[in-house]
Amino acid sequence: MAIVTLITDFGTADGYVGEMKGAVLSRAPHATVVDVAHDLPPGDIEAAAWVLSRVWQRFPPGSVHVVVVDPGVGGPRRALALRAMDRWFVGPDNGVAGRVVAESSASEAWTLDPERCAPGPISATFHGRDLFAPAAGRIAAGDMPDALGDPLAPARLVPLGTEPPSRSRDCVRGRVVHVDRFGNLITDIPASWVSPTALTELGGVELSGVRSSYTSVPSGQIVVVIGSAGTLEISVRDGNASERLSVGRGEPVSVRPERD
Repeated sequence: MAIVTLITDFGTADGYVGEMKGAVLSRAPHATVVDVAHDLPPGDIEAAAWVLSRVWQRFPPGSVHVVVVDPGVGGPRRALALRAMDRWFVGPDNGVAGRVVAESSASEAWTLDPERCAPGPISATFHGRDLFAPAAGRIAAGDMPDALGDPLAPARLVPLGTEPPSRSRDCVRGRVVHVDRFGNLITDIPASWVSPTALTELGGVELSGVRSSYTSVPSGQIVVVIGSAGTLEISVRDGNASERLSVGRGEPVSVRPERD
């Protein structure tokens, strides 16, 4: 049984997600449709790319991940189908697939042809329902993307446009890539780049050491941990680190060895 996941910025109040599900199930009636997230900030491509990077490998091979955060809908941006590590991605070619391409050892891509994907009119303002969901349903039902569009070299895909973390002998530099609903500041600095005694600096604050969990410090105290994404995370136990430090996504983070 095929699995189709949905990530959008549509919310759940207007029925848009339901229309997409209907379009998927009309092509793949036996598919399991999984809601991953629908309350992303409107038009926030980087947030969508981060959520996709968290979930796409958690689902079994053959899964189809549909991501529709698409501020360029109706414009010249391409519609995309991508295969990476035996999973599928369907969505706009606007950077939302950037982390998938970076994380996968191999990938293939196709530009979706609206006439081949879904007969009938396609709304210029709702490609999620009229283009991406039908394409995902057909892939879930066993159609190959060659029937839906033309091959595209992955190197030609629109990049996410963010700088990767870097390291030198004396310093690791990265950034906050996501602030979750708890206010945790999730960075792109891999755990393997950080020692337990490291000094973390962001927002004009220096924090000593990397703890094993939130409960390693008293309530209300700032703590640096390795989060569930496998990267450095700055949190406040029973609090909100983003508010405490007045820091949001994009904030530079540096990590240095402990001073003598």
